[in-house]
Amino acid sequence: MSENKQFVAQSRLIDEFSLKNRLIELITKWEVILSFLFIAIFVFFSNMTPYFLDWFNLMNATFQFSEKAIMALPMIFIIMCGDIDISIASIVALCAYVIGISAEAGMSIPSLIVLSMIVGTIAGLINGLLITGLNMPAIAVTLATQSIYRGIATGMLGEHACTTYPEGFSFFGQEFISGTTIPFTFVLYLALMLVFFFVLHKTAYGRRLYAIGNSAEAARFSGIKVQRTRVLNYTLTGLFCGVAAVLLASRILSVRSNIAVGWDLEIITLVVLGGVAITGGRGTVFGVFIGTLLVGYLKFGMGLLKFSGTVMTIVIGSLLIIAVLLPRLLDIYKANRKLKMQQGGL
Repeated sequence: MSENKQFVAQSRLIDEFSLKNRLIELITKWEVILSFLFIAIFVFFSNMTPYFLDWFNLMNATFQFSEKAIMALPMIFIIMCGDIDISIASIVALCAYVIGISAEAGMSIPSLIVLSMIVGTIAGLINGLLITGLNMPAIAVTLATQSIYRGIATGMLGEHACTTYPEGFSFFGQEFISGTTIPFTFVLYLALMLVFFFVLHKTAYGRRLYAIGNSAEAARFSGIKVQRTRVLNYTLTGLFCGVAAVLLASRILSVRSNIAVGWDLEIITLVVLGGVAITGGRGTVFGVFIGTLLVGYLKFGMGLLKFSGTVMTIVIGSLLIIAVLLPRLLDIYKANRKLKMQQGGL
């Protein structure tokens, strides 16, 4: 009888420990932590200003970050493979320049969209071919092309601003879905986010990205065409830079050579803050989605409280550092906890 009681007591202890362990694993998931931070931001700013929780204001705020959010989606694939691309803002500037001068020449809206996507795709393809063909670090190549692409736009535009666009072009960056207060750009982002979620988490291509990020050499020996995948990632990123350029030009209806300056850091921050490991091999689209909303509404709230652009930049940079360090600290904590469990500690 005593043995049965002892067995029941041990079973309960094991069940309690197992439940406690599962709760800890859940709470320390990066996506859960981001969700708590996101809620905290909403609670804080809603108490600081009555304008924050207004539905129209919340939807209107998405105009300010939807283009960056769209560009962050293919950046997930690049960073997932352990690469980086700091030329994306310059590709946007180059595409926007092409849109501006083509619009002034009288080109139609569909032609402007296609042309921008072609230019962006070519720029991204060049990045991928240089990185894989010359076997050079991605940061070195994209640092060089960052100057080249921006230099082309600056050299051709100079102090000139392109402000002439076809009638109806402003719809993509300024208008709402008919009958609603939801911006077209935000709906487009949500649709693309679902596509990227499916590709990364439900397809063989997504599994290849995780494999390359964890070990490119092992992935190569397993039959994955690593270099081709990397080139495709950069080409896809260039394509979406072209899409973002259309949305941005449509929103501000003015293209200058300094357009999208500083976007590189912000977009990389969105991806890394979303839980995609800067070294590759780990991350989720959902985490990046939460991270994007977090940063977007954090900036919106700071804007309502009249924080300066300098302060916002400092906050974004701090978030990038936190996004790199905190997951590492969580990994150390989980490793130590696992070691204690193996040693018989509860």
